[in-house]
Amino acid sequence: MIRVPTPLQQIHHPLLGEKRLTMYIKRDDLTHPEIMGNKWRKLKYNLEEAKNQGKTTLITMGGAFSNHIAATAAAAHEFGFGSIGIIRGDELNEKSNATLEYANRKGMKLKFVDRTEFRKMREDPSLIQKPDDCYFLPEGGTNQLAIRGCKEITSEIKIGFDLIACPIGTGGTFCGILDSLSNNQRVLGVSSLKGNFIDAEIKTMCKTYEIDKDNYDLSKQYHFGGYGKTTTELIDFINWFKENFNVQLDPIYTGKCFFGVWDMVKKNKFEENLRIILLHTGGLQGIGGFNRKNQKIIQ
Repeated sequence: MIRVPTPLQQIHHPLLGEKRLTMYIKRDDLTHPEIMGNKWRKLKYNLEEAKNQGKTTLITMGGAFSNHIAATAAAAHEFGFGSIGIIRGDELNEKSNATLEYANRKGMKLKFVDRTEFRKMREDPSLIQKPDDCYFLPEGGTNQLAIRGCKEITSEIKIGFDLIACPIGTGGTFCGILDSLSNNQRVLGVSSLKGNFIDAEIKTMCKTYEIDKDNYDLSKQYHFGGYGKTTTELIDFINWFKENFNVQLDPIYTGKCFFGVWDMVKKNKFEENLRIILLHTGGLQGIGGFNRKNQKIIQ
């Protein structure tokens, strides 16, 4: 059962009072226990289109810990599709980690390819052998229909706000939100990936999807070493946030985004009286596997 619109949760803390800021969390982690957050937003209209085209199988691609792979497998199982996942890493198998085990349990057929082949497929999806009954979803799930779904996030927010912050992976959710904003609102994207390439990526994506807006900011200093990398400081923050606000964050996306915004609050990066929305994009399925793999434990 999909739960939309998702609720807003105001958070209260002396720091916010001191800085004269109002902050809410858009709880998109509550859409569905398995198809949560931006993954449901991206899949929603694609599932409708697959059905309209008479397709019976979803085929997509991703890394071994991909939230998109897990969500696609869950959505296919929930809505009566078969599913195929092309996974980066030919040394892997269906039991390599919790994400792949989960996708396999949901009925996804996993095809493991080496990283060079995967990169070629990602850049040119025509190289992927797709039976006629298959509907293709790109890595991360971002396409025109995904952008459309992500635009609906802000339409559910019934209070006035000045800034909405969201994690950036492929950038699809960020661009959907940007396209939905009025000119006096801004979106702050906190990149989970190391490097300055995200500036060009966002510009290219905006051009591709005809989003002619520049009321956004990108933060690139809260990647904690790069995609999938963490530190004790980040894990301590995630545990502190849950203890104080009863909201679970993940270490790949929302943990880094919320840490970044909280750090900016401390450093007076926001003007007084702003209303800030933090978008919780879900991604909680990987925590169990993360804890088994790492010594830094998420409570």
